[in-house]
Amino acid sequence: MKLSKFCDENLIQFDLRASGKKEAIEELVDLAARSNMIKDREVLLRDIIAREELVTTGVGYGVAFPHAKTGATKGIVIAFGRSDKGIDFDAMDHQPVHLLFLIAAPEDAVGAHLNVMSSLSFMMRSEDNRSKLKKAGSPGDVLALMDSLT
Repeated sequence: MKLSKFCDENLIQFDLRASGKKEAIEELVDLAARSNMIKDREVLLRDIIAREELVTTGVGYGVAFPHAKTGATKGIVIAFGRSDKGIDFDAMDHQPVHLLFLIAAPEDAVGAHLNVMSSLSFMMRSEDNRSKLKKAGSPGDVLALMDSLT
């Protein structure tokens, strides 16, 4: 699966300003809302926050995957944000998060949604891939890495 088909250069930001989880989610939702697939920014924000309140999506190793199945999107959208200083995201390992992938999926996209989550999770298990994302100099570098595992 080519993950870049769900993302583009306009949905990638290397200098997230947030220091906390809610602000980071808001920044990522603003990024995602640049996609013509997003129908309603406010509904997306509400649904991502509601999902995050169930259990943190800060999975450890400096990575978080805030996500939701939502009526706010017409298709799967991935937004990527990086924070060099790190964000307090209530991660499972209690460490700051530096690499964040927001995934928005339509409510009926169960299989595709899980495939995207699984692919991103597999990619982020590699310390080498995390390092490449921390050093990426252009959105094209991020998109290329997203597609390198397919």
